[in-house]
Amino acid sequence: MSATLTFWDRNPPYAAVALARLANVPVAATPDPKGTKETVPTLSVSGETFTGTMILKYIARASAQRDELYGGSDALAACQVDQWLDQAGAITPAALEAQAAALNDYLQLRTFLVGYSLTLADVAVWGALQASPLWNKVRSAGKVPHLARWFAFCAEVPQIRAATEELVALAGKKPGAPAGGADKKGAGAGAADKKGGAAAGAAAGAAAADGGAAASGGDAGGSFDIGLPGAEEGKVVTRFPPEPSGYLHIGHAKAALLNQYFADMYKGKLLVRFDDTNPSKEKDEFVENIMKDIADLGLRYEKLTYTSDYFPQLLDLGERLIRAGLLYADDTPVEAMREQRGRGEESACRGRSVEENLKIWAEMQAGSEVGLANAMRFKIDMKSVNGTMRDPVAFRCNLTHHWRTGTKYKLYPTYDCACPFVDAVEGVTHALRTSEYRDREEQYYWILAAYQKVWPGGLPHVHIWDYSRLNFVNTVLSKRKLTWFVDTGRVDGWADPRMPTVQGILRRGLRIEALKEFILSQGASKNITFQEWDKIWTINKKLIDPVCPRHTAVEVEGRVLLTLEDGPVPPEVVTVPRHLKYPPAGKKAVTRGRTLWLEQVDAAAITEGEEVTLMSWGNAIISSITRDAATGAVTALAGRLNLAGDVKKTKLKLTWLAAVPECEVVDLALLDFDYLITKKKVEEDDNFMDLVNPVTKYEKAAVGDPNMRALQKGDVIQLERKGYYIVDEPHGAKGPGKPMVLFAIPDGRTKNMSKPGAAAPPAASS
Repeated sequence: MSATLTFWDRNPPYAAVALARLANVPVAATPDPKGTKETVPTLSVSGETFTGTMILKYIARASAQRDELYGGSDALAACQVDQWLDQAGAITPAALEAQAAALNDYLQLRTFLVGYSLTLADVAVWGALQASPLWNKVRSAGKVPHLARWFAFCAEVPQIRAATEELVALAGKKPGAPAGGADKKGAGAGAADKKGGAAAGAAAGAAAADGGAAASGGDAGGSFDIGLPGAEEGKVVTRFPPEPSGYLHIGHAKAALLNQYFADMYKGKLLVRFDDTNPSKEKDEFVENIMKDIADLGLRYEKLTYTSDYFPQLLDLGERLIRAGLLYADDTPVEAMREQRGRGEESACRGRSVEENLKIWAEMQAGSEVGLANAMRFKIDMKSVNGTMRDPVAFRCNLTHHWRTGTKYKLYPTYDCACPFVDAVEGVTHALRTSEYRDREEQYYWILAAYQKVWPGGLPHVHIWDYSRLNFVNTVLSKRKLTWFVDTGRVDGWADPRMPTVQGILRRGLRIEALKEFILSQGASKNITFQEWDKIWTINKKLIDPVCPRHTAVEVEGRVLLTLEDGPVPPEVVTVPRHLKYPPAGKKAVTRGRTLWLEQVDAAAITEGEEVTLMSWGNAIISSITRDAATGAVTALAGRLNLAGDVKKTKLKLTWLAAVPECEVVDLALLDFDYLITKKKVEEDDNFMDLVNPVTKYEKAAVGDPNMRALQKGDVIQLERKGYYIVDEPHGAKGPGKPMVLFAIPDGRTKNMSKPGAAAPPAASS
């Protein structure tokens, strides 16, 4: 049953048209030539008319995908969708900033508004924002990164993007044109011009290719407008194929999340497959920890497989290739073979007969001396300008115990050999991989075509699409190099907070939401860049600062006793919020006494007679300062309270702890870390071992307020005027007398990123 949707061309019904295209419901979008600002979008169906949210409800209910659009058959999800429809209708220019902030908070830990897939709720809210003349301004301000990320995702869904372009065309604008009325400098992007109106301009902005910048809330954004070749909704299958020879690092996280992103975008499937073709490097430990990383990243995969599941088929395939004259056995020594490939020189073994190759193939499967001396190579083109096409190795012997199959096999396929076959057999439609492997694409397609010729019934095609590898300054991501750091004891394992592994950076205090937001903000760009770590830590700070509890710590070395002549005797205990602006953080007890501990750096900043503010208490006047005659360091302070003083007029705001038995402070070890590599950008010809930073861990002894005894491993706090910390070892974890261990969390400020272990900042100024 067809329907007609009429509207004023300056107020296009984005959500309705997008939903109709998404739901495959025939709706003709027709601007009303006599429309005015009083005209409301109206859906006409068989003589009946609908306006407002009823338009969306009709389209959803008329679709064969009704349950999916309402979040499944769950009644609760359907009610949540209806509730979001009401909220979408309530979005107004006057309240947009506050509404956007609320949406941003809601989407902080979510990909979709309801459930785990795109629903009517997402389309409705997206359409309301798209129609708002102020949305571009709010988005570009960078204060709603989660909402901007979600909005960019919705805008790139093919049907929604097509609907946007359709409405832009109807409004007389070209897709990608600047929002109505932009001046030469790009200002006024959200303002309406006299003809096209704000709505057409907003549509043009969403139709622009570079949607990723908005998602990042900064200038480091990327785009997801990569046009996966041959992609069909509901049929896209991506895969994430980690090798169990180490823990996942941040580059692997990008690969995993991008594969998940495109599977979600096209309503397809994500597969996870362990590429376990090299028993010399693989361990159970790595498999277990990769699975932990996958869980932490929140991947939703259709199934988990192993390349070793397909060893029997791959061996069958090898024999078929030999019989077809596409594989040959070569006993040329490894170094000599490498030199021959470099020169494009054919091996003397290349002309071996099929019978001879089959005989050696049997020896290789048996792991005999003859078999161990040979490798099976593809017979491609030794004269090719592409070095990867010069007869690469397909199979080689390895007598090492395989972590999964034991000693059953003596012959293993290489990754280049196994990957095209398993991709095709598992139904992978799009293999995403980093651009560093671009030279291997020709090889992949040749090998896949060879398999398609010899495998019974043939094999489906697989599309390759590459994206840029994630590089960071002062960092190596090569698994071989990271293994070296672990094996040589320069770090304490793969989860060391100095390592760029997923577990390492999470242990350092990075929230998984910050990691996801950073990676998705990069998009699927093919531009190779070196990212600064401060960008990801800045995102992290925005997540933890609004909610993490505040505590107090004083460094032990050089601490100074302040005696208040009118301080409370006996000490008094008061209850204060752990976070002034976030009540759910709870409360803490603060002990006030006649004697207090201050840090040396704060004591040194005070002048005699100065009035200072003791945080969480009030003002005090310092009457005398005692210094060490030799060093000039402050050794003691004396003063009196002035609680009637104005805290706004003092220059110094000091953190302190009561130096009385009633204040049972907690011993702390505060750890900070530096980069493992001293050079900002490591080049291919650099010997990374010459660039290793000799000192990368810094530790300071401190005491913390008694409330810190209750903190658990993984808790994130702010030590006031010191920075953010994550609890690595809680109080008592290592037994009596052992300090709590806290790791400093970078906050994105460059000076802190490059100078770990630096002294605490001086006393706060008003």
